[in-house]
Amino acid sequence: MPRLLTLLLLPFAWLYAVGMAVRNWLYDSGWKPATRFATVPVLSVGNLRVGGTGKTPHVAWLVEQLCQQGQQPAILSRGYGRRTRGFRLASTTETATTLGDEPLQQFMHFQEQVPVAVCEDRLAGLHELLRQSPAVTIVVLDDAYQHRQVRPDFSVLLTEQQRPFYHDYVLPAGRLRESRAGAARADVVVVTKCSPALTISEQTAIRQQIWRYSRPAVPVLFSTYVYGSPVPIVTVNNSAETVYSAEIVLLTGIAQPGPLRDYLLKAGYHLVHHAEFADHHRFTVQEIAAVKAHCEPGRRIFTTQKDAARLLDPALHTEIAGLPVFYIPIAVEFLADGADRLRQLLPAAIQPQAVV
Repeated sequence: MPRLLTLLLLPFAWLYAVGMAVRNWLYDSGWKPATRFATVPVLSVGNLRVGGTGKTPHVAWLVEQLCQQGQQPAILSRGYGRRTRGFRLASTTETATTLGDEPLQQFMHFQEQVPVAVCEDRLAGLHELLRQSPAVTIVVLDDAYQHRQVRPDFSVLLTEQQRPFYHDYVLPAGRLRESRAGAARADVVVVTKCSPALTISEQTAIRQQIWRYSRPAVPVLFSTYVYGSPVPIVTVNNSAETVYSAEIVLLTGIAQPGPLRDYLLKAGYHLVHHAEFADHHRFTVQEIAAVKAHCEPGRRIFTTQKDAARLLDPALHTEIAGLPVFYIPIAVEFLADGADRLRQLLPAAIQPQAVV
């Protein structure tokens, strides 16, 4: 049935692909203006597929590397899921409702050391970000691969090992935002969520598939997730004296909770309940109360760092106060020499090429 549904939707996908191809041609040919900044370079991170490729942890990795290279980076996102509009520069008063869960997660991760802003108009957002944060030396655009109004100096394209763009179709037949040919705009392609045991021959086969659509011999790197120890979201009374069992309740509102669930099971945890919601889901008091009902003495509630940003919303504070709620941090780790190669490529992103 899924295969039949894909075939039935292909004509609509072709129409969508043609529309996106025309749009891209207008930008590539100069009929639609694309601004490149002269004084501050712009690094874009995004994907061809809708959701779930690991943009947030990869943006964090890139920002950390830029900081180590002596840059003062900033992050600009659309702020998906927020209930506000226009430009907002993150501060300690923001919530996931006003800023978006992923930008708030980045702001909390970097402890105010990196400016994080949101704006649905990326060009206007860049101008305002640089006006309010003049010390910024490079801007990382989060989830901006299809935002052609701004021409980045360096583009990072992400694609999952298990769901590569070259095996997918354009919406609505598949999950691609544009055709596979869009990979040609990437300066580097990172294959994400890889098995640490991915062999050299498997990497070579993936590269060959990607090079069918990207520029010739564009660097193709491979990354995986590394999970950290549970981090408490709120302080639990007498938590140091609490004896926890291996029984956990999992709460997720992300696109693909499977890898985290598999990790927890392999780590020896016993999953007694999984409250699974759609990506960017806005939790309600009733939903948290239902999760709380499964948290018997000794059990912990585990969630993701992105979900934790939404759980800190003031409307939910009373429900999670005193609960043993922990998020599982994730970090990006590259296979083989991928990290060194990407670090060597980053200086190319710090060389602006034209005047606004």
